[in-house]
Amino acid sequence: MGEPVSVEEVAEAMLRMISDAQGVRKLKPNDVSKAMIERFGPERCGKDTCKNAIRQLVDSGRCIYTYFGGS
Repeated sequence: MGEPVSVEEVAEAMLRMISDAQGVRKLKPNDVSKAMIERFGPERCGKDTCKNAIRQLVDSGRCIYTYFGGS
């Protein structure tokens, strides 16, 4: 069991994952969160950490949500 992953580290990993998938497929927040929990392990990265990382990416303008029919 390791030390918990920081929100910033999860946010950077999410941004890389989203950038790699750009133009190939659209990722849902839940898909990204599940991938991060799988990557770092559930004992180091939880849903709250993922939610805060997504919020940080959106608030900083590095990512935006798009909705069916708009953004």
